[in-house]
Amino acid sequence: MSAYLEWLESLNERDTRVRAVLRRSLSFAPGAFPAAYPYVEPFLKEDTTSWHRQTYYLVAALWAAHWKAGRSGSAQPIGTAAALHQLATKSVSTERRFIALLDADADQLPHRLRQMLALLKEQTIDFDALLTDLLRWQSPEKRTQHLWARQFYRMLHQDTDLPANTETEEEPA
Repeated sequence: MSAYLEWLESLNERDTRVRAVLRRSLSFAPGAFPAAYPYVEPFLKEDTTSWHRQTYYLVAALWAAHWKAGRSGSAQPIGTAAALHQLATKSVSTERRFIALLDADADQLPHRLRQMLALLKEQTIDFDALLTDLLRWQSPEKRTQHLWARQFYRMLHQDTDLPANTETEEEPA
């Protein structure tokens, strides 16, 4: 577990109101709810970019909203958790929501993630991976979006006869 999530867990152990405040912060843009400042600001560096600051607030709020005492099972990255949900429920809307999440820009991302995690309420989410992935969300190469798509579709098709080498070669120009 990352130091940041350990910090949030330790705050929660001392005072469960921490989760309530962080959950409430989901009603605001990430980092715009002053009551959440005591729980996130101590962890941010002086030269933290606006995107990193917003990401730390968003992950804290999502962690608080998704937290459940005694949750069992190993934590799953978001793509895997979404695929497991689709396999369990046979819901076609899961894939549509997941694709909308992958297509979200920075402004849409908090809303789409909140929706996705509400859908995955029974799944144990790997918030360390979520934080790392979201910090890279705006990469021009869309590394996080590609990673999540691979997680999702490989989990959906793990029982099918995929070719041994699923990597594609680039076509010559």
